[in-house]
Amino acid sequence: MEKSIYSAEYQQLCALLRQLRLDAGLTQVDVASRLDAPQSFVSKYESGERRLDIAEAKDVATALGVTLGQIVDRLGW
Repeated sequence: MEKSIYSAEYQQLCALLRQLRLDAGLTQVDVASRLDAPQSFVSKYESGERRLDIAEAKDVATALGVTLGQIVDRLGW
């Protein structure tokens, strides 16, 4: 199992999180505000530069108006 932040699965997650944000009509600043984090946090996880832990992924999902389970289902994991 590849553990790099650059794995194909992780890149799929990053792309989906970005698409969910865009579909919700949110900017990176909007999501960052909901997370009480800097905009660069959103930019870094969307680009794959920063890896999210499970608690952060749950918080991001909530900020995007979805559940972590819905994200997993969309990815087919």
